[in-house]
Amino acid sequence: MLTAMFLAALILITVHSQETEETITYTQCTDGYEWDPVRQRCKDIDECEIVPDACKGGMKCVNHYGGYLCLPRTAQIIVNEREEAPAESTSGRNNVIRRTPADPQRAPPNPTHQIQCAAGYEQSDHNVCQDIDECATGTHNCRADQVCVNLRGSFSCQCPPGYQKRGDQCVDIDECTLPPYCHHRCVNTPGSYYCQCNAGFQLASNNHTCVDINECDANNPCAQQCYNILGSFICQCNPGFELSSDRINCEDTDECRTSSYICQYQCVNEPGKFSCVCPEGYQVVGGRTCQDINECETTNECREDEICWNYHGGFRCYPRNPCQEPYVLTSENRCVCPVSNAICRELPYSVVYKYMSIRSDRTVPSDIFQIQATTIYPNTINTFRIKSGNENGEFYLRQTSAVSAMLVLVKSLSGPREHIVDLEMLTVNSLNYRTSSVLRLTIIVGPYAF
Repeated sequence: MLTAMFLAALILITVHSQETEETITYTQCTDGYEWDPVRQRCKDIDECEIVPDACKGGMKCVNHYGGYLCLPRTAQIIVNEREEAPAESTSGRNNVIRRTPADPQRAPPNPTHQIQCAAGYEQSDHNVCQDIDECATGTHNCRADQVCVNLRGSFSCQCPPGYQKRGDQCVDIDECTLPPYCHHRCVNTPGSYYCQCNAGFQLASNNHTCVDINECDANNPCAQQCYNILGSFICQCNPGFELSSDRINCEDTDECRTSSYICQYQCVNEPGKFSCVCPEGYQVVGGRTCQDINECETTNECREDEICWNYHGGFRCYPRNPCQEPYVLTSENRCVCPVSNAICRELPYSVVYKYMSIRSDRTVPSDIFQIQATTIYPNTINTFRIKSGNENGEFYLRQTSAVSAMLVLVKSLSGPREHIVDLEMLTVNSLNYRTSSVLRLTIIVGPYAF
């Protein structure tokens, strides 16, 4: 309860004249009061009546002793009016008798007397004015959708939290239309609201801010590797695997299907990897390439009277003495027909055995072997020809000099296969001297192009 009291100051000055006995009284009141010549005392000035537009901004003016207040329109004021007693004269002097308004909670001097309490108060058992709790007693007139709030000497009807008054109704406050309460999304509810976060985020402890969820630490949804990013995550696979359509699981990458050139011979797919294998007679080099195994150096299975000849993909055993009657062995792989033998007159003087290997499906034309005279006679002419072994026309002998020629492969050969080609060198002179020698070339074609 707002009460205010200002005491008027009354200054009385009495002047006596020797010639005429006359009393002149001069008065002056404090601010907020004015002199009442009828009642001969200071009285309160009602500023709310005489001050134009005393309160601004929709406030209401409330006058009180010695001044005024500007209060909200909804403010409830309890004022206990008091009657001021007129001044009484004592011993020739003017005195002001001051009386303070009764305090509703303070007992009167004589507790046996019945007291009169202000509105909103009631007398207690101790003869004291105490506040009436209208909210507890149910004597208020608040609506069902309002909340009763007890005040000293009165009560107030207010809207619950999250609601605001609109006329006599309490309507919900849509907090989501106010300055941003939520970091991401706001959901209004009757009398309140709550915040939601976008996918990949979660509410912080303040229930307003959204913080990133580290999915990789929380539950690691990825099958193999997980990388957290703001608001989401990315799955990756180990080498040899690729992400499936769900972008979470990993599927084996069939490297053998992606390329037919990944291995030189054959690719074998394995979980997360692949391996290259080579055919019999070869070994894997560098993980992908096939290299011929020289069985003559590793597992020589030839007899003592045989020589081991390695070729691409395998080996063969040939006799150390390839000479056939009437030829005799004179040096390694060289057979000579003795002049003393009459049969030798119609045969080549010498036969030399040579071996070579080539890969299957070799590019043509291709020079593969060179034949050259080992003994040169003066005034002689040498000619070269393929004597046998070229029935299908796979070879061509090109003379490169007076004493040499080159065997050319003109048709591609596929293996495994063995070709025996006799290359003959015929030597003649001006005296009709004639002789010949043969180089028997065994060509082994490997089963593969490597």
